[in-house]
Amino acid sequence: MEYADLYVTRIRTLCKERGIAINKLATMSDVKQSTLDNIVRGLTKNPRVKTLHKIALAFNMTLAEFLNFEALNEYSFEDDTEE
Repeated sequence: MEYADLYVTRIRTLCKERGIAINKLATMSDVKQSTLDNIVRGLTKNPRVKTLHKIALAFNMTLAEFLNFEALNEYSFEDDTEE
């Protein structure tokens, strides 16, 4: 499965779970309706991180939570040491 398919599935699933239409998500995320439509229809294969971040925020999630990337969700920058 390609990343683009994951975005489409994730957006559709979250919209369905929360009762949000795609046009409402566009308003909530401040992402153009046409951009969101292209992502959801799979026409945009590689959306910008900024766009995905806006969508995640509309769902009240971090980008890592939205992408469901467990390793990043559990990562602590405070444990990082400067080299």
